[in-house]
Amino acid sequence: MGWRERFEEPVVDVAARSRGARWARAAFARITTPLLPDDYLSLANPLWSARELRGRIESVIRETEDTATIRIRPGWGFSLEYNPGQYVGIGVLMDGRWTWRSYSLTSVPDSSVADKTIAITVKAMPEGFLSSHLVNGLTPGTVVRLAAPRGEFVLPDPLPTSILFVTAGSGITPIISMLRTIRHRKQHTDIRVVHSTPTESDLLFADELAEMAEDGLIDLHVQYTRSAGKLDAQSLGALCPDWAERQTWACGPSGFLGVLDEMWAGAGRSDHLHIERFALERGAVGAQGGTITFGRTGKTATVDGATSVLDAGEDAGVLMPFGCRMGICQSCVVMVEKGCVRDLRSGVEHVEGERVQTCISVAAGDCTLDV
Repeated sequence: MGWRERFEEPVVDVAARSRGARWARAAFARITTPLLPDDYLSLANPLWSARELRGRIESVIRETEDTATIRIRPGWGFSLEYNPGQYVGIGVLMDGRWTWRSYSLTSVPDSSVADKTIAITVKAMPEGFLSSHLVNGLTPGTVVRLAAPRGEFVLPDPLPTSILFVTAGSGITPIISMLRTIRHRKQHTDIRVVHSTPTESDLLFADELAEMAEDGLIDLHVQYTRSAGKLDAQSLGALCPDWAERQTWACGPSGFLGVLDEMWAGAGRSDHLHIERFALERGAVGAQGGTITFGRTGKTATVDGATSVLDAGEDAGVLMPFGCRMGICQSCVVMVEKGCVRDLRSGVEHVEGERVQTCISVAAGDCTLDV
């Protein structure tokens, strides 16, 4: 280990946007030994930490019956110069365990404004333990953990001469950040927005989208699927005849995105289509589950294809390494001794001798892990 690595060792698992930020955190960690930096910093402000990014919930504003916008004031070390369309990780302490998920930022990235907050808009899913809590149970003042903004689903600079945004349901969330930023920066280009949602009461950001359309920023079509049917290749082609010529950003459920994939590929325009697969759709890649054996302890867990290896181990009483719990920090990596596990994000299978991230991997049949 070199001197740089030794110096940064106390904060090696902390997400940082630059080496300078990591060095600053490492310096705090070193000069406050033997106590942790948080022992000192938290006395002054609970949002100051040398080991992690934190934030405080400022407000939870209901958007629809099952959706809310959560505004967060980040603490020291969080950069407000993210790109519209990126997502942020949020960790909430629930039942003594930090539970993590990632959500698209819906705010405008601008460190010069007086309001130093960020926002996410979350839909409470029936099976979503954390999303339901964020929408229905989170209270202002709660301190949460944050992971630095990430993601490649962003607009180029300068903007293309013509853009198509195609979204469904809560897939509008990364797009609203892009639209808000374009308006904030007083940029102008040819923008067509085609959005589908079940009913008028389910439409997110309805007033704001209508205002953008009235101001001429966007050409807007909202498809209410319960009355007008789902979007397909034929209806989308009719709504935007020059779709193949436009640079397109799309976000929504996997079935919806599959239609777009085929449409653009068939026209030889796949390079014009930029897709954000909005969430891990667990089980969608055919993971069948199985019995996981934790080799060092001999403990086992029989799980379905939706339960992560990390969750399975913790439920079985195995001491599992973990960090961000969303596939970023690499803290949970272990070796597969036997069998096969599948990456939830990509569907890629990993076999004996390969190392896997347990937080985003599931059993693909019976398997044994070196933990």
